[in-house]
Amino acid sequence: MSSQTPYKVLCVCLGNICRSPTAEVVFRHYCDAHQLNIEVDSAGTSNYHPNKAPDLRSQKHAKHRGYDLSALRARQLKIQDFVEFDLILAMDYENLEDIQDLMQQAQLVLGQHMLRAKIALMSQHDQKFLQQAVPDPYYGGDDGFERVLDQCESSSLAWVQVLQQQMKG
Repeated sequence: MSSQTPYKVLCVCLGNICRSPTAEVVFRHYCDAHQLNIEVDSAGTSNYHPNKAPDLRSQKHAKHRGYDLSALRARQLKIQDFVEFDLILAMDYENLEDIQDLMQQAQLVLGQHMLRAKIALMSQHDQKFLQQAVPDPYYGGDDGFERVLDQCESSSLAWVQVLQQQMKG
């Protein structure tokens, strides 16, 4: 990884209004705290909420922990993301499959040599939530939004450690 060009991470869930915007802001916070040259964004595999702000419950719970989601707007994952991002993190296994399917389309359209993104599960390196899906809190109560924050904090820290090691080469 060049220290000049930022490493780019994309966090992806279904609608891009609960889990992935939370992951984006939390991941960015930890990258900044560790002074890593990493840009973080988020998207959804669906186009259910184009240009909508994150769910008010996600915003409320995040704000209690010092994270501000209010400026974010939902967008759908697109083929160009596989060219522009280095790492695409899926919040759960269904999202992971959808991302892999879109990546196959991207390979057909653009060619394998054009794609730079690697795909992984958000919790891939997280010892506390190892390989666990970040559960969608949309239809649940407050505890679901707190669980998303707990898991995003833990998984983001795990990824920061992995990326620090990669940067050391």
